[in-house]
Amino acid sequence: MSAQPVPAADGAAAGAADPVLFEERLWPSAWVWIVAAGMAAAVIVVLAPINLVVGYVAAGVVAVILTVLLVASTPRLVVTANTLQVGRARIERRHLGAVEAFRGEDATHQRGPALNGTAYLCIRGWIDPVVKIEITDEADLTPYWLTSTRRPAQLVAALTAPARS
Repeated sequence: MSAQPVPAADGAAAGAADPVLFEERLWPSAWVWIVAAGMAAAVIVVLAPINLVVGYVAAGVVAVILTVLLVASTPRLVVTANTLQVGRARIERRHLGAVEAFRGEDATHQRGPALNGTAYLCIRGWIDPVVKIEITDEADLTPYWLTSTRRPAQLVAALTAPARS
């Protein structure tokens, strides 16, 4: 009876076989956190006439809930030698075509009038630059992925680096 190798729980073995070329978390900008804090503070104003202690407790609860929601909804971009992960979506790099970065008005145009309704989107309103990644897999009806990134040049460079077979 032969033993089957057990993958490392921390992903170390997988990381050695498929090194990460690019990684980014699309964290909310400072102004988003300020708005969340303002919303929590507004709870105090609403509940203070009833009971100040209840207002502070409710504001703390709202602050925790908003923080958890913002952190939990923060997608990750990961490019390895063989795969691309954008949020919860993952694809093999051999199915990727042209990759383009857009900033400013060009990025706004890509998110608006030029947007294909069947494209996969991972965009965040607080991050201006976007990268458009063509999907060449004939079995996939998605023509491209459009993702926000604070480092478009590095993402494009990682995606245009030769992929392993």
